[in-house]
Amino acid sequence: MTRYHCAHAWLPTGVADDVLLELAGGRFVTVRPGTPAEAAEADGAVRLPGVTLPGLANAHSHAFHRALRGRTQRGRGTFWTWRDQMYAVAGALDPDSYHALAHAVYVEMALAGITCVGEFHYLHHAPGGGKYSDPNAMGEALIAAAADAGIRITLLDTLYLTAGVDGRPLEGVQLRFGDGSFDAWSSRVDRLRARPHARIGAAAHSVRAVPAGVLAEFAARTEGMPTHVHLSEQRAENEACLAVHGRTPTELLADRGLLGGRVTAVHATHLTDADRAELGDTGTGVCFCPTTERDLADGIGPARALADGGSPLSLGSDSHAVIDLFEEARGMEMHERLRTEHRGHFTGAELLGAATAAGHAALGWAHAGTIAVGARADLVTVALDSPRTAGCDPAAIGFAATAGDVRHVVIDGRVVVRDGVHLATPDVGAALTKALAAMPTTGQTRTTHGQAARAEKANAKDARGTETGAPQAGGIRETGIGATR
Repeated sequence: MTRYHCAHAWLPTGVADDVLLELAGGRFVTVRPGTPAEAAEADGAVRLPGVTLPGLANAHSHAFHRALRGRTQRGRGTFWTWRDQMYAVAGALDPDSYHALAHAVYVEMALAGITCVGEFHYLHHAPGGGKYSDPNAMGEALIAAAADAGIRITLLDTLYLTAGVDGRPLEGVQLRFGDGSFDAWSSRVDRLRARPHARIGAAAHSVRAVPAGVLAEFAARTEGMPTHVHLSEQRAENEACLAVHGRTPTELLADRGLLGGRVTAVHATHLTDADRAELGDTGTGVCFCPTTERDLADGIGPARALADGGSPLSLGSDSHAVIDLFEEARGMEMHERLRTEHRGHFTGAELLGAATAAGHAALGWAHAGTIAVGARADLVTVALDSPRTAGCDPAAIGFAATAGDVRHVVIDGRVVVRDGVHLATPDVGAALTKALAAMPTTGQTRTTHGQAARAEKANAKDARGTETGAPQAGGIRETGIGATR
């Protein structure tokens, strides 16, 4: 039995003071508010000052994208400068270097209070599409990295077959992403096994990367699994889907049976009213990634309307421009304020729910993301005396705190972070520096004037008027902001 006394703890009923927590077997066995600190400490309880939250869940991650932070803003930075380097990094990784990078990224997550990650994994094979002796070597590297960092993972193994809605074949770096056929993907996924810290889920990369004729098979194959899909991230994706299939991406997924309570649509930025109703009516979850959505200039999704319509909302750090679930939660509210020009769209409890219980549910982890008897014993203690949080009402901590204010993290009853230090990897900065040193620092392709002109013309249809650069990376011919990433 391990005992903690929390000065403040966020329980299902709200913030409570002087909460005694008893943990055994990785679960909460006692949750008792109103317990005097002196009595609890006399009984061996560890004191947790500040406000203690349930474990945070990062529902959408591409671990290798962390190598792009602070490296893609050449000139003013465009989608193409970002994508060039994303493909360069994707082309350079092998199982060992991916483990090193992902381990450091997951340690950074643990320091930020993230106790579980959903890894949207499509970097499956060797350069050129060749197979490793273990065809799941890259996925196994991620599972091992999460274990080494002390966090749980849902590996969302991703089906990725085509380079566009029109069915163009994969080329260049993207050959690493594809299995060649649905059956080959399914057979490879059959070889993955859950662990105490790992669940196996699935993802359809997007309507660009999974042909319409395969979506129904995929829906049937993944029944009962947590299943994610990039949806309507950019306007050009919608335009291409309408041109080829005569319907929006949401309508296409609905026709193929790929919506519902086990499914999470990631981004869902550019939706019609009918799309929003379809997602809500089917109870399909939506994962917002505000820091990435603004970093890539994708747009602002209709978060409040989706929540009101019946879609559970979760949060992810996606490309890891920032790893901070407090910032993601705030971003969802602040984007609504910018879009509507008024305040108060989400309560602090709603934002915390998106960052905790809803995220865990989207990743298939039952009884997690809440401080309650029987739930997984995850705790994230946030300082109330930092320069950012001093004077903050504990119930409003999500509007003030950052990842840097996390002091103590317990995952399944085990202490992973103490006093702001990761116990297994104390110097995460050094680990990240070492892993990133092996990553490409510049794009591996060169833009010609004609290519840039064609990309600019293709993007003239985009209502945002986004400036773009090279339409080609790693031999992949794509035009428009809807190019697969």
